[in-house]
Amino acid sequence: MRQTLLLLAASLPVLHAEEAVDFNRDIRPLLNKNCTTCHGGVKQAGEVSFIFREEVLGKGESGKQVVVPGDPAGSEMIRRIKSSDPDEKMPPPEEHPHGLEPAQIALLERWIKEGAKWGEHWSFQKPEEPPVPAVKNAGWPKADLDRLVLAKLEALNLSPSPEATPAEWFRRVSLDLIGLPPSLEEWNAFQQAAATNPQSAMEATVDRLLASPQFGERWAAMWLDLARYSDTMGFEKDPHRDIWPFRDWVIRAFNQDMPFDAFTVKQLAGDLLENPEPGDLIATGFHRNTQNNTEGGTDDEEYRTAAVMDRVNTTWTAWNATTFGCVQCHSHPYDPFPHDDYYKFMAFFDNTEDSDLNTDFPKTKMASDPAQQAESQKLEEEIRAERDGINKAALAIAEKIQSWTPVKATAATASAETGILKQHEDGAFIAGGTNPTNTVFTVQVPASRLGVLRVDILPGSDDPAKWSEFGAVITKLEIDRVLADGTRQPVKLKEVVSDFIAGPFEANGVVQGGGGFGDYPVLRGPRHGFFVAETVEDSPADAHFEIRLKHGVTCNETQSCVMRKFRITLSPDEQLTAFVMSPERASAWTKLAELQQAYGAIPGTMMPVMQERHDQATRDTRVFIRGNRMTKDHSVAPEIPSITGPPVGKEGRLTRLDMAQWMVGKENPLAARVLANRLWAELFGTGIVETQEDFGSSGLPPSNLPLLDHLALRLRDHHQWHIKPFLRELVLSASYRQTSKVSADLAARDPKNQLAARGPRQRLSAEMVRDQALLVSGLLSLKAFGPPVYPPQPEGVWRSVYSGASWKTSEGEDRYRRAVYTYSKRTSGYPAFLTFDAPTRDVCSARRISTNTPLQALVTLNDPAHIEFAQAFAKRMTGNTPAERIAAGYKMLKLEDAPAPVVETLSKLQADAMADYEKAPEESAKLAPTPAEAAMVLVANTLLNSDIALNR
Repeated sequence: MRQTLLLLAASLPVLHAEEAVDFNRDIRPLLNKNCTTCHGGVKQAGEVSFIFREEVLGKGESGKQVVVPGDPAGSEMIRRIKSSDPDEKMPPPEEHPHGLEPAQIALLERWIKEGAKWGEHWSFQKPEEPPVPAVKNAGWPKADLDRLVLAKLEALNLSPSPEATPAEWFRRVSLDLIGLPPSLEEWNAFQQAAATNPQSAMEATVDRLLASPQFGERWAAMWLDLARYSDTMGFEKDPHRDIWPFRDWVIRAFNQDMPFDAFTVKQLAGDLLENPEPGDLIATGFHRNTQNNTEGGTDDEEYRTAAVMDRVNTTWTAWNATTFGCVQCHSHPYDPFPHDDYYKFMAFFDNTEDSDLNTDFPKTKMASDPAQQAESQKLEEEIRAERDGINKAALAIAEKIQSWTPVKATAATASAETGILKQHEDGAFIAGGTNPTNTVFTVQVPASRLGVLRVDILPGSDDPAKWSEFGAVITKLEIDRVLADGTRQPVKLKEVVSDFIAGPFEANGVVQGGGGFGDYPVLRGPRHGFFVAETVEDSPADAHFEIRLKHGVTCNETQSCVMRKFRITLSPDEQLTAFVMSPERASAWTKLAELQQAYGAIPGTMMPVMQERHDQATRDTRVFIRGNRMTKDHSVAPEIPSITGPPVGKEGRLTRLDMAQWMVGKENPLAARVLANRLWAELFGTGIVETQEDFGSSGLPPSNLPLLDHLALRLRDHHQWHIKPFLRELVLSASYRQTSKVSADLAARDPKNQLAARGPRQRLSAEMVRDQALLVSGLLSLKAFGPPVYPPQPEGVWRSVYSGASWKTSEGEDRYRRAVYTYSKRTSGYPAFLTFDAPTRDVCSARRISTNTPLQALVTLNDPAHIEFAQAFAKRMTGNTPAERIAAGYKMLKLEDAPAPVVETLSKLQADAMADYEKAPEESAKLAPTPAEAAMVLVANTLLNSDIALNR
């Protein structure tokens, strides 16, 4: 750690006497380290905060101005810092016993004297193309990025490392671009081409790798960490979820080199595009990878809210590398994000249809035949539009009806013995007691001429801030006209017209039973529906109506969705009846049924997606006091935080599509830097900003900001967000071509290679460990896409509570498919991947931090899958003697001839193992037919576990 700090300190500019104080470079680090713990975005002791300039220039609780520009002596901040009174001195002596150093105090005074000029943190300023620096070693750079790397090295009196051997670069670039090592055949072809033109051979190799179908599989693994992709829902039960079509979409997007701006918009708002392409709805599965809690008795609204917040946090982590989640409970401790900013941004995601339902509603279909995907998606859109149009046409008539008569009940009962139903003086019915799921409310009212019955479902409170109750859904409504002699005449209903269409239930099904009208799983405000009679008839004066409102829906598997407060009004108006009984109306319903039938005829897999609620169903997003969803404050509209350059010229309420387009627009200073840094880190092992998840004040500063800004603008503006040509530029650069061999001095000065003074050397990712072993063993299946597979894993690992699901090892080629297709269960991840630092994907993971533990060797030496790889690898290690076979295996892994000491050591291992297996034939037989071959399996296993195999 000390070495890293020394490196960063050495890379910072030195402040000379004549040089103006820079707030970001010189002052902000002092404030963050010594002041903002007590005077930041969370705690603002003495009503003083050092996060916003206006507050720094304002007055504290004492009434004195914190900082007076140009007047250090008149600034309360300096007076407190220099005070000898322990009750006044800042920072407090008990927390900072050594206080500020004299040089630091002088720097603060100088800053104030120069006008206390402010500056936003570097990451919130738009990137600017740096000037191309002059360098001494002018022959080394191959691109402008190399000049920026070299300029930093020369400023620190460092030099680049020599160029890597062709074999080192060739293996490295193959693993980096497609996640697989090269075959000997590919290596031999490269050598032949390089013999005449090395540069052309390297370029051809890179182009071949970028065009490979395996490219998308390698890079999808990176994105799936950010997307927290898993094949299960998470939490305790962690049941299966069909969302693998999203994984396939990501792979295809990388293979097609979809520009990152389109890649972004489709995932964040593909459902809002005016003309979505086939697959755009599938792309929105990005934010349906949130966890669902299917445990009985949990609160669906609580976990819906948790999912929405996860979407906010994931979006800011994946695209902006900002710890925006801190703002949920309070203003950000270090960065200028006020508390309200979190909920303004949350409003972009708060209006989607999903609500933690066990069914994962809403869903889209991935057609089994890709040729039918466009038709399937088109039918979904048409069905939704047709159903909405059917409802709106009738609603326009219903809303104009004036002749409403509130009912005055002569009797009101609840079917349950413990239930109570009473009508209050204002006409509202209030349910009390205990009303289970199948409760029936029966209301008797004097009969009249009836055309339409209106039901208003009402929240218990008149305060909108408290409108978040358990759902209320009517599943069937029946009306009988009861004559004086007791004869019952059912009033036949034709349709239910809803105030808006939302949720998983079909409101019109209430007529026959089996649908649902109301709000589910949460009642978020008043709802009203119109129940239209087939005919409008007069009633005898001595007759009465018996209205039965039936319920049959549960929330959270146990909580009944029974109305607690409602009103009923009647109208004799015949307009709606005439409309719903017309031939035109029947044609509309027939058309809808035909669309649904055509959609159902397309085979495919249903997967959860984002779907925006209609404008009439917009949820009211409110600020949570201290982040507690149970204590809501004022309402907010969707907005982009002002510090990050919100879109200019947008009128009206911003949409999720507006937000997605802003995210990759030029107003946002973060996204291009974050992606460029992430791609750099994937190749070089460490990002230019090491804290890939945090570009804010609490993250580490960039080791080379001009390089980062150049790469960001190169990616965004020159390559127009295309990742493949950007990666091509990186892997052909002089920086990437360096050997990874490092001197002791350089290792001490730059242990993490943040300055790129040598070629990258890093351990293979968890996926690459498996995929390399599959390839060199000759077992690898290149079958792409489709449902996840179940390769061998140790017995007893997968014990799923409640569901009874089990790990059924795949047969045939599915057993040997690439790691990206392996089934991902959040509560019981694939052990070999977890051991090699793959995340569980409960949440967005921006960076895998490599560990080095004995468990990793235990995986590669003992895991049943790796034993199988070793058995197949041993058979491919051909030769006339054990030594020749060992040399052949080494070359398959390293592309270079095996050093004599390595062959000698492994030959001894083979001989010793063969002797042992000859004494234990039963153990030998578990690996191979003969002791000699079993010993070679052990050698193959050792090679696959060696540094030459596990590093690139």
